[in-house]
Amino acid sequence: MLQRLRHAEIMRRVRSSGATSVRDLASQLGVSPSTIRRDLEVLDRDGTLRRVRGGALATVDADADRPFSEVAATDEQDKEAVAARAAELVGDGDVVLLDIGTTTMRLARRLRGRRVTVVTSSLAVLDVLRTDSVVELLLLGGMVRRPYHSLVGVLTEAALAQVVADRVFLGASGVRPDGQLVDTTLAEVPLKRAMIAAAGQVVLLADRHKFPGTGALRVCGPEDVDVLVTNEGADEATLRACAAAGAEVLLT
Repeated sequence: MLQRLRHAEIMRRVRSSGATSVRDLASQLGVSPSTIRRDLEVLDRDGTLRRVRGGALATVDADADRPFSEVAATDEQDKEAVAARAAELVGDGDVVLLDIGTTTMRLARRLRGRRVTVVTSSLAVLDVLRTDSVVELLLLGGMVRRPYHSLVGVLTEAALAQVVADRVFLGASGVRPDGQLVDTTLAEVPLKRAMIAAAGQVVLLADRHKFPGTGALRVCGPEDVDVLVTNEGADEATLRACAAAGAEVLLT
């Protein structure tokens, strides 16, 4: 059985039962336990399941209870202001990476008609730019994560390894008081890190409600951020910590 088919079948069985063992998967799929262990390590790294001793557990999607449309309708004015300021950082001819998220979707709207190249794993950005004949649009492949309109997984990471961007516009679930970027969803964290590695400049888009925000998973430290775009009213101590680490802070 091809690896991609085996991974799909593993995920089907894990989601159906909530948990399964290496021994059972090896027997059901007709492969060795060592092969299953390697498969589970890959799927755990993607965030599509949780690897535990002897087997795997289904993961809970942190965004499943709060769909994209609901998030998009929250704090709209603040997000719009951040997106407008971020658009001013984009020059003609730039290659930009747009992270998943509702603020990057708003930024995409402001890039319509611009002679830029947009690389993204966001299906929401795709929807905004798919009919624009001026913007060069590159969609990264991967597994569709329906609740948050995004593509994730090893295919997305592999595609990002081929990208060299002028800047990435990054989202996050929260910014801790020491400037650490955190997120709620395991599947998104390795992609954010890969986007940071692929870009010459890292621009964090975080409206004032993201201070401190939520999230138990570390994306990166403040020293990895070149520019922070947020609103007046964001926590001043956190902004000072980001600035001390080298980030340029732009307030809207």
